[in-house]
Amino acid sequence: MAAGTGERRVELNDETLRDGLQSPSARQPTLAERMRLLRLMDRLGIEAASIGMPASGAAAKRTVTELAAFGAEATPRLRLHCAARTVTGDIQAVADVSQQLGRPLDVMAFIGSSHVRMDAEGWTAAQVEQAVREAVRFAVAEGLPTCLVTEDSTRARPRLLRRLYLAALDEGAVRICLCDTAGHAEPAGAAALIRHVREKILDPAGHDHVPIDWHGHNDRGLALANALAAIDAGASRVHATALGIGERCGNTAMDQLLVNLGLLGDGRDLDMLDEYCRTASEVVGRPIPPEYPVFGRDAFFTATGVHAAAVAKAERAGDRRLADLVYSGVPASRFGRRQEIGVGPTSGRWNVHSWLRRKGLPSDPPVIDRILTAARSATRVLTDRELTALAAD
Repeated sequence: MAAGTGERRVELNDETLRDGLQSPSARQPTLAERMRLLRLMDRLGIEAASIGMPASGAAAKRTVTELAAFGAEATPRLRLHCAARTVTGDIQAVADVSQQLGRPLDVMAFIGSSHVRMDAEGWTAAQVEQAVREAVRFAVAEGLPTCLVTEDSTRARPRLLRRLYLAALDEGAVRICLCDTAGHAEPAGAAALIRHVREKILDPAGHDHVPIDWHGHNDRGLALANALAAIDAGASRVHATALGIGERCGNTAMDQLLVNLGLLGDGRDLDMLDEYCRTASEVVGRPIPPEYPVFGRDAFFTATGVHAAAVAKAERAGDRRLADLVYSGVPASRFGRRQEIGVGPTSGRWNVHSWLRRKGLPSDPPVIDRILTAARSATRVLTDRELTALAAD
């Protein structure tokens, strides 16, 4: 079964307002800006979202409280959760917000699980298991649905993962989350880990109903591929952030994940996806790179003669679908974009003719020659203002 298609639809969890904002380059959005993003997540059909880590401090706790209250009224379909270490004090902070709100918030309780982290911290397996048991037991007693998040799962020893997951479930956790915290995995490894946890740990222990989350980072540039592989292997929910923002090289990009799932038949309404990307870019102060897939300025823009000619010929034949696909693996019109043709050093006559036609300007041969001569002596693609001036001359 291709990822996201067929008999089930994978759930999505948006980590923009928690993990995403841990990016050293991100500006911290205002409360109103965070609310705008929550609305867009809800309209995109995203199922869950992190609203922060209230144990981080008084300001963080106030923000989480405000967002939780807002979400209860404005985005009731969006399941909200908070991050916490597997420490009772962290979980108490979530419980405080939950009690003030009058409804439970989910807890994503995390702890390092790899031998790398264990060595750095000087932890033993027994200590980690005890921390998991105490934290989950406390959260469940407070009425908080709890997911155990094992950081660095892709570098953890399978025996320890088994011990931690079964301990958490024994204490009442309702789901588990596998993490590629350091962006270590490749797609085959991500899929193998999901299958191992399902087939060798959960199912034999009678926990076949327990959902598995996948949370991946992009240090090797493989976050999206790993997420799709995890879905194909049976992950129930995948975590991602707007534009892939996050620590170091970032996380799985939610927008790219939605595009790929949409092309695979996921069925979500993606009309708001462009607004989601641009809003995130604005509120965190991260410009969208020109070459960024689908929503970058250059995603559907060509100034190459051969490419432009193929697009223009399809348009002239009246086949807009063909024009959208002839040199694009993603149909621009599906996401509110269109194929754009520019004029530069590698352009041909079709580029100029197409540009003039789209601007409603006459495409006389002398005009085309004049523009083409200027373009071929330039060092970049000409701007609309420069082309208009050349056409007027």
